[in-house]
Amino acid sequence: MLSNKLFSTIVEHTPLISIDLIIRNYQQQVLLGKRINRPAQSYWFVPGGRILKDESFEQAFNRLVKGELGFDSKMSEARFLGPFEHHYDNNFSGTGFTTHYVVLAFELRLDCDIEHLPNIQHDNYQWFSETDLLKSDTVHNHTKWYFQSEKYIK
Repeated sequence: MLSNKLFSTIVEHTPLISIDLIIRNYQQQVLLGKRINRPAQSYWFVPGGRILKDESFEQAFNRLVKGELGFDSKMSEARFLGPFEHHYDNNFSGTGFTTHYVVLAFELRLDCDIEHLPNIQHDNYQWFSETDLLKSDTVHNHTKWYFQSEKYIK
């Protein structure tokens, strides 16, 4: 685990690489969690997280699905939606410098009970229809991009 000081230096000077998980249930609804931490604090956002040093894409995917959702899954079970860029005007420790993510987005079909999901990054979960999430002022724009992008193919 990196110290906050070292991680601040990294975030201030380099982009982070992450995986976002677009989770759909069998009713075509999308799982969003209400973010606890910056950036995107207090917004509804897809689960996901950064890739750690020396971690393969597959290892990161498995760790994030397990850590964010409590399930075991393989990257081969997901559909790769493509790379995205997220820019934030703040960072995990506050303001003073921006955060830049290079995000690899994956869609995964998974019915899960939202009452028992981990609450490390999100303090609440909800299933949204695409129409509702695109209309909502409380769903972060970076999440909406996954459903507005020309890259996104249903």
